[in-house]
Amino acid sequence: MSARALPSLADVDWPVRTERLLLRPATHDDLEVIWHAWRRREDVGRWMNNPWPDLDVYLERLGASEKLATILAVELHDGSGSRWDGRVVMDLHVRVMDSWAQSDVVEAARATKANLGWSMDPEVRGRGLATEAVLAALSVCFDSLRLHRVEADCYAPNSASAALMERVGMTREGHQRAVTLHRDLGWVDQYSYAMLDTDWQTRQEARHA
Repeated sequence: MSARALPSLADVDWPVRTERLLLRPATHDDLEVIWHAWRRREDVGRWMNNPWPDLDVYLERLGASEKLATILAVELHDGSGSRWDGRVVMDLHVRVMDSWAQSDVVEAARATKANLGWSMDPEVRGRGLATEAVLAALSVCFDSLRLHRVEADCYAPNSASAALMERVGMTREGHQRAVTLHRDLGWVDQYSYAMLDTDWQTRQEARHA
């Protein structure tokens, strides 16, 4: 039996367009734009595992080829003619991973799930753009890459992130108590969310019913 071709973001037909957004692989130039626009802000770094107050360190860490290959830039194209039209307003991280498996079926579990992460320019929040972008990322994962499962997590006090995951149809599967140390809040709880390919299919069928 021939080896299964492993899904890769490099194989997706980019760019991916939604009603108002365009998703594409990020470039080194995008990283600098993103840092200047919002990644250096304290209100954004508050919920980042790795805040990047220094541009050189940010570019060194995220600009490495292996890391950059997991980052998508999200451009706003709402046709409004505003100063935001055509600008990068969000970054999405899609890391394809192996699922846990017993040793005799480990090959079948390779590259079958993804972990999602994101950050957005606070200046464009409140317009439903994050929901639109994450739904597009889920479509990439399930419709293009044919993954089995997509996961994401957040600090429990980060209610906006938890609400976003619930809006797109992800299920809260875990609530770990005082599991992570936050620089300002001390030991805090963490929520874990996930969506299965069958959940996505059911959601899509309901939308088109």
